[in-house]
Amino acid sequence: MKKVLSIFAVLTLIFSLAACSDAKETSTDKKEDNEKKEEVTLSYAHWNLGTEEEKNLERMMLEAFQEKYPHIKIELNETVNTKDWNGTLATAASAGTMPDVFALPQIPLALSNDWLLDVTKMVENDKDFAKVPKIVKESSTYDGKMYAIPSAQHFLGYFVNKDVFNAANLDYPEFGAPVEDFVTGVKEVTNVNNGVIGLNNAMTVAEWYPAAVNPDMGWYTLKDRQFALDSKEYINGVNLSKELVTNGYAYDTLTDEQKANFKGKDGSETWIQGGIGLWWDGTFAAANFSEKAGFDWDFIGLPGGVTAIANDFIGISKTSKHPEEAYLFAKFMSFGKEGFMKRLEIADKEGKTLNTLPITTDEEVLDEYFAILDVPGIRTAYDNLDKAIVEPVKVVPGYVDARYEALTGVKTSEAENAKTGQLLNAFVKGESKVEDYAKQLDELADKKAAEAEAALEN
Repeated sequence: MKKVLSIFAVLTLIFSLAACSDAKETSTDKKEDNEKKEEVTLSYAHWNLGTEEEKNLERMMLEAFQEKYPHIKIELNETVNTKDWNGTLATAASAGTMPDVFALPQIPLALSNDWLLDVTKMVENDKDFAKVPKIVKESSTYDGKMYAIPSAQHFLGYFVNKDVFNAANLDYPEFGAPVEDFVTGVKEVTNVNNGVIGLNNAMTVAEWYPAAVNPDMGWYTLKDRQFALDSKEYINGVNLSKELVTNGYAYDTLTDEQKANFKGKDGSETWIQGGIGLWWDGTFAAANFSEKAGFDWDFIGLPGGVTAIANDFIGISKTSKHPEEAYLFAKFMSFGKEGFMKRLEIADKEGKTLNTLPITTDEEVLDEYFAILDVPGIRTAYDNLDKAIVEPVKVVPGYVDARYEALTGVKTSEAENAKTGQLLNAFVKGESKVEDYAKQLDELADKKAAEAEAALEN
């Protein structure tokens, strides 16, 4: 028996020594792996960093990334600045000092300047990117390739003050309400003499209306890079906007005498004071409403159950010497699950305002997000992304000209040769009839889009 115990003790000692040896080797291997990683410095330019003294959520995210990946150092490139973002980016590109990772005001402009790295292969094999909403991926794909990374996500639409409708004994519009019910609610809740009005702004109606009544249309009628501004949907949308403006259902276009009936000195204050039934904004305003609004409110998107998505994007420089590390960093700061969960952790712990919705359909991320910012309508919007449309300013070549900047040759009260945006203003104010110019506008919009697409191919 003693002999057996002795043998057992020896074996135990041998296995213990072996385990210690393995643990030591594993620890040494890990240390050597960390030591083997090349130290990399990435330059970064973004307009959302605030000041060093403020130390906002984005700067805390930079610290969290560098703590997680100590071999990657992030240096801020402050030669690219908000006074002239595109101009200073162009200067940096010419000087060979382009940031490795940078914010993109508009993807088509960056593509035409050949600034962007093709990240198609990187995102194709990324399980996190697979959970980016399909419509977001499709909207930022050019000729089958991906050049920009969605770095923030917002929904555009209406917030409803439930208390205003309840006080008037009216049903308040909810997510998915038909256009007709939405318009009826706007009109019935309005009582300018008592300091209550249906909308803050009716100018956007012409942009969202076509998609709300026709699932084959997108924002400002745009679908598959084609406009339909001579369609009945667009014409009816413009005329509805005109009706709401000229008949006094929108705060922004009231006279000063009418505005004197309201508690706030401007639209934003009037909304917070509870004088506006439906407020047009982006979901980035939700945190502010949670803090300041003293009434029951929710997000209802657009009539018809449509949500308009507006994304911010970041790009990786085509000249970056460290594209893999740049992608890892860009992902951490944007759509990546690891990074977004860290963003939520920091925001909750430090009391920082969340400045983006999750750019993912991952249920764990969404559950964690809505545990912090509980807005039922926004969660409903996520559940209905199959009906979402994309606000095209940052992603569609030629859209800015088509919607705002192209010269029309038409005289309005704003200009001898009105831009497209000024002509739409004239329609809504009742100075001109959209029916008289719809075909001309449509042809001009398609022309500008085609020219911009052709420029990218050259």
